[in-house]
Amino acid sequence: MTDPSTPCVTVNGDQVSLTGVATHTTTLDWLRNRGLTGAKEGCAEGECGACSVLVARPGTTSPTEWTSVNACLVPVAALDGQEVVTSEGLGTSTDLHPVQQELAVRGGSQCGYCTPGFVCSLAAEYYRPNREPAPADADGAVCDHEHGPNGVDLHALSGNLCRCTGYRPIRDAAYALGTPEADDAFAARQQKPPPEARPTRIAVDGAEFVRPQTLSEALGLLAERPEAQVVAGSTDWGVEVNIRGRRAPLVVAIDRLPELRELSFRTGHVEIGAALTLTEIERKLNGRVPLLAELFPQFASRLIRNSATIGGNIGTASPIGDAPPALLALDAEVVLASPRGERVVPLADYFTGYRETVRAADELIRSVRLPLPLAPLVGFHKIAKRRFDDISSVAVGYALEIADGTVVRARIGLGGVAATPLRAVATEDALVGRPWTEESVRRAASVLTTEGTPMDDHRASASYRSAMLGQSLLRLFHAHTHREEVPA
Repeated sequence: MTDPSTPCVTVNGDQVSLTGVATHTTTLDWLRNRGLTGAKEGCAEGECGACSVLVARPGTTSPTEWTSVNACLVPVAALDGQEVVTSEGLGTSTDLHPVQQELAVRGGSQCGYCTPGFVCSLAAEYYRPNREPAPADADGAVCDHEHGPNGVDLHALSGNLCRCTGYRPIRDAAYALGTPEADDAFAARQQKPPPEARPTRIAVDGAEFVRPQTLSEALGLLAERPEAQVVAGSTDWGVEVNIRGRRAPLVVAIDRLPELRELSFRTGHVEIGAALTLTEIERKLNGRVPLLAELFPQFASRLIRNSATIGGNIGTASPIGDAPPALLALDAEVVLASPRGERVVPLADYFTGYRETVRAADELIRSVRLPLPLAPLVGFHKIAKRRFDDISSVAVGYALEIADGTVVRARIGLGGVAATPLRAVATEDALVGRPWTEESVRRAASVLTTEGTPMDDHRASASYRSAMLGQSLLRLFHAHTHREEVPA
């Protein structure tokens, strides 16, 4: 047992000290250096899932939830005081875990390189509370082809990209899983509180990793050290560390600050804490913000959404971030906190240039506000080379209000067509006050093709991006019209 004041991580039931571990060390490298080589490095960018492990996190419907994360992105220092389980900790060659057993007997391992990652992601789904069977038709056939008869959601594996195919056996293994037995230790662990995120200060070779206990402490630290690198899920910073060799003299972790982890419906708006992960927001909202409900399944993968935060996606100011187009359509506001107090900035005014914003060095995004009531006609379209787990070439968020066949209000957010996410103001003006008809929509779609300043790159050409904008609006119109014409 290590000294309580010593930074450590509980791995497969054993406490392991972090003393002397460099602050930029990823969880994956740390685990492999300790001989736990089940998790692999395939991409070092959080795209392949070969590195996934389980972390005990606060649950939305149970005290603790086993959450799968990309070990290649998370600094091991961020797991100080936390509990981690790797594929080796789930089962052994003589006592396989149910997930390992089903993958083995159904031929779901292929070459085996990525199998431990599949095991951990599927184990997180196996232990997900309140799994419900997918609905079936009158003949007993499952109607939802992404959820099995046992309630397993295949999207849990969307971040595990096997390179040697064979997906059907993996799906079969997922759908063959039952529910945890009464004596399952991992299931029993979920009924106890997760480890509290304790204050952390690790200093090695002149670099520091700090986890403040309160928002005021974090803000004071940023005021003293404006050069500090702020991290939450580390899904962006982890890539910078791995691929570009970036290092920071001071990393400040804000992902467990209680003040940044609240979600509430208040008079006139929804308040979403900046440090809530996309998965947590999705489950807490439970469809009550339909546009975000459309966004979440298209945002990277479940592995990424388990770590990525809404504040981080805005804070990186990437022009191809998935959340900003939807949030722009929702007229979102950003609440910025500093030692001087708080200020509220419309998201449309937040971005000032390529990866540049109005946020000062001593400010943090505390929350995102969505004004109520919400627009009744919404849509989120993401054009990318892969359906899931990919960076968008173009992303469009829509929020429209139509009364008596006329568009009375329109908000359209765009990503991937300029140096910043932006509102399609000219197209909004072309829609408002005009009938919601194909003729009017085609005219507005023509305007939408001229919005932004799209460029040619390896993902798409400028002309393709412009064409997709126009097609996106037509797609929204026809999808809405079709729904209206379907009898109740």
